[in-house]
Amino acid sequence: MATALSSILLVVFATLVGAFGPILLKKASEKKLSRFKSLLTNYNLHAGVFLYAAGTILFILALRNGELSVLYPFVSLGYVWVCLLSMRFLNERMNWQKWAGIAFIILGVSFIGIGS
Repeated sequence: MATALSSILLVVFATLVGAFGPILLKKASEKKLSRFKSLLTNYNLHAGVFLYAAGTILFILALRNGELSVLYPFVSLGYVWVCLLSMRFLNERMNWQKWAGIAFIILGVSFIGIGS
């Protein structure tokens, strides 16, 4: 079974959607979570879990028209998105080691994409 380009694009989109999950969970962690009521009213927590789940569902849909050995390495793009989104929404800084890691991830995913 050949992997459809639409499946690859759907996985990339799923990783982007799923990457917002940890960003929102980080924001949720800034609030006190020791009481049940605080868990119920922590909307960043709910949204983070929802986006994780949405990314997973999109990934499952992408698997219908693609090979797992091709699509699964694209999941590593989630690390790239999280780094970039952390800079934007959490004001985190990147150093050269993080940029090098991102470059290696993109290079590796490119080789997988080219080879399929």
